[in-house]
Amino acid sequence: MTEKTKNRKGQKRNGGTILLSVILAFVIFSGVYISIYYHAEDKALTYMNSDAVVSVSETGYGWFFDGPSEDTALIFYPGAKVEESAYAPLLHTLAEQGIDVCLVKMPFRLACLYVNAAEKVLKVHSYSNWYIGGHSLGGLMAAEYATANSGIFSGVILLGAYPIKMIPEPLTEIQIIGTEDRVVNRSLLEKGRAYAPSAYVEHTIQGGNHAQFGSYGKQRGDGTALISADEQVQETVSVIVSSIFPQE
Repeated sequence: MTEKTKNRKGQKRNGGTILLSVILAFVIFSGVYISIYYHAEDKALTYMNSDAVVSVSETGYGWFFDGPSEDTALIFYPGAKVEESAYAPLLHTLAEQGIDVCLVKMPFRLACLYVNAAEKVLKVHSYSNWYIGGHSLGGLMAAEYATANSGIFSGVILLGAYPIKMIPEPLTEIQIIGTEDRVVNRSLLEKGRAYAPSAYVEHTIQGGNHAQFGSYGKQRGDGTALISADEQVQETVSVIVSSIFPQE
């Protein structure tokens, strides 16, 4: 065997070792990344229980908050790396107010990995008045699904989120943002206004931040809220309900 041949074989072995090391490092990094997420606070878990008004049940797609509504429901995509039950205070309250909610469980808590998750919900439930929405990345992905399937929905609800494509007519867009939200990309938020349909509701919660749409504590990079989490949830519910049922 010549010295040149030996060198080539050695280079191949070294290259294979390096590639294996890179793959192993990626697998370890990915495992660590998906294992770190924002956990629901204890008070949020109490809203995962049924009461006299709202029945909460686990389903194949996630959880169903079944209130008094017979015709109006919301498919909700949670924010990135947030435990789904963190949104229970908001969604349980919406169900009390006449909007049943289907909370979708995403793979690795990343809505971008399952944009079409709403399809599982639509196969299970039948409503005449469907909305889809979500928080942060979940809202963006919900808007993506609505854009591609506009004939199914009456509107899109975006919490600390924005669309990156035109929301088709005749959908309604309800966008809610907190003044202290430091997580949302303000430049893209501003650009997103150009994609709004004619039926557009924009509401700013004075003192609200990004994390308090859910109940998972402080979020890295977020601003400090000037109002309580309960106040932010109640104002959010009020805006959504009054926008969907303007005559009531």
